[in-house]
Amino acid sequence: MANLGKRTTAAREAFAGKSGVTVEEAVALVKGNAKAKFDETIELAVNLGVDPRHADQMVRGVVALPNGTGKTVRVAVFARDAKAEEAKKAGADIIGAEDLMEVVQGGKIEFDRCIATPDMMPIVGRLGKVLGPRNLMPNPKVGTVTMDVAAAVKAAKGGEVQFKAEKAGVVHAGVGKASFDEGKLVENVRAFVSAVQKAKPTGVKGSYMKSISISSTMGPGVTIGIDSATGN
Repeated sequence: MANLGKRTTAAREAFAGKSGVTVEEAVALVKGNAKAKFDETIELAVNLGVDPRHADQMVRGVVALPNGTGKTVRVAVFARDAKAEEAKKAGADIIGAEDLMEVVQGGKIEFDRCIATPDMMPIVGRLGKVLGPRNLMPNPKVGTVTMDVAAAVKAAKGGEVQFKAEKAGVVHAGVGKASFDEGKLVENVRAFVSAVQKAKPTGVKGSYMKSISISSTMGPGVTIGIDSATGN
């Protein structure tokens, strides 16, 4: 515990007085102070000037990070027959139909991404209250309701990240690991911010991006200058 306290204190001192820095500076600072005994996730939080309770201000989307996330993504696919076989060959971890629905209804959710063929949606629809709050509900807007299950599985495994604004208007995402090269983390940060920028809803009035912060799993955060993140 003493070492943890020292690490936290040292990190907070390194971050003191720094805000609105460039993406490069922020990444170097966060990566340099990620001293946990495991490979910490580098996390991005984008605070948006939206109210997701209004349909025309909902922000959601998907982005393929150029350097992946460094995370092993477990994929479940709701499909039958030939499409189930296609999902299996593409590397899906869990495949099923009514049987998988019953497993999920029983509270066993051992996957990070859920994909479904369109004909499975009457079954998957019954799981809205379970999958919805976890941002796991298949949705055609982000490519997880599709006949091309092989492409969807490969995209999920290859570092594709889904995002959705929470009630407070904040979008969170893991954009890599502390072990990543700084340049690769910078590329991932800019790719994610660009995707959120492109997902700006029509109903937004006033400032869209209010603040962007980056941190590691166990470390403090630092704010990034919006112009640096967006390339403006």
